[in-house]
Amino acid sequence: MADCCAVKSPVNSQERFSCPKCGNEGKKVENITLKSLLIPDALAKLSPESSYRMCTNAACDVVYFNEKGQVYLTEDIKVVVFQKTEAEDCPVCYCFGWNRERIKKELAETGSSTAISSITEHIKAGRCGCDVNNPQGSCCLGNVKKVVTAYTS
Repeated sequence: MADCCAVKSPVNSQERFSCPKCGNEGKKVENITLKSLLIPDALAKLSPESSYRMCTNAACDVVYFNEKGQVYLTEDIKVVVFQKTEAEDCPVCYCFGWNRERIKKELAETGSSTAISSITEHIKAGRCGCDVNNPQGSCCLGNVKKVVTAYTS
């Protein structure tokens, strides 16, 4: 888990396939993420030999899909998926409790947000668990930066 926020190497072109519902190529996600976040009935259908991707299209209810066309929908995931909702209480950072509402409130009260610096400090200390907590299976800082920027522009 110590390297969960490290930049991963690009996906081999042989592994490229698209969401069977919307055509989005998505983002490669390791099986450990699915094993951590799928509800029990969905987990029982996991194909561990498959390669899974996350559909990041907000308009599509598919969260994960594999090269065989198997899909997991938002209802198959234990947590609300940031990329699939605009809900204020949805986690932006699944490890350290930052959501849109908390960021917005801090900005209103103080004029700035400590979300990025706080999360960065936790990452440096080796505390992040993005691979098992975040549905995208990777670091949340990009999402957090987008939210902070959206509320400050």
